[in-house]
Amino acid sequence: MNAHEIDYYIHGEEMQFVEIELDPQESVVAESGGFMMMNEGIVMNTIFGDGANKDTGIMGKLFSAGKRLLTGEGLFMTLFTNEGSGKKKVSFAAPYPGKIIPIDLSEVNGKFICQKDAFLCAAKGVSVGIEFSKKLGRGLFGGEGFIMEKLEGDGLAFVHAGGNMSKKELQAGEILKVDTGCIVGFTKDIDYDIEFIGGIKNTIFGGEGLFFAKLTGPGTVYIQSLPFSRLASRVLALAPQTGNKRRGEGSILGGIGDLLDGDNRI
Repeated sequence: MNAHEIDYYIHGEEMQFVEIELDPQESVVAESGGFMMMNEGIVMNTIFGDGANKDTGIMGKLFSAGKRLLTGEGLFMTLFTNEGSGKKKVSFAAPYPGKIIPIDLSEVNGKFICQKDAFLCAAKGVSVGIEFSKKLGRGLFGGEGFIMEKLEGDGLAFVHAGGNMSKKELQAGEILKVDTGCIVGFTKDIDYDIEFIGGIKNTIFGGEGLFFAKLTGPGTVYIQSLPFSRLASRVLALAPQTGNKRRGEGSILGGIGDLLDGDNRI
């Protein structure tokens, strides 16, 4: 498997986008909805799966694409190919505030496992599949970590971490305990399991869930400070429940406080 060799530059600090430079006939594959802009000469095509396997036939392509439904993604991906002369650029934006992380699969033994919504784009030739849990506890209680995506090949892939990102290098036998939603991804030698928090008070009043992820080295782990599920739950908690009423943020007077603060919308 030989992925296309692409060059890139990541722009921005909090709301990042990655600009990928393609030589003639080079391609990059991306999830639907991540496209930002491109030069004239780049052609966009919608394809089944990731376009990594050319000789699997129609049934193989359908099977490969169908597996993506299990991760919550669509059947189709978008392929951007430089069919012009000279170098051309195409850019993909992060879906929410955070960091875009480049992963060179040739430097991580050809495989990287990530959360199902972390993948952004990759050089053509990188295989985007699913990674099932082989452990019962992780499968039943892993939450966001039950079904993960696996990126395989020897090219560049880009994943997104919400908020700030922390990269941890774990030594053999070293253990890191993490909220399941805060995992962005890890290299293939990391052992991933689920552990019960324990304690009656922690279970009933802790508010952090009943389980956390237990990651055991050796390998590299990427952690995000703001999982999208956490961001969404906070937004929903503050959203108006009925009609057009909304919570008065920062005021003990609620809606009356909004009037006093100068927000005169009715």
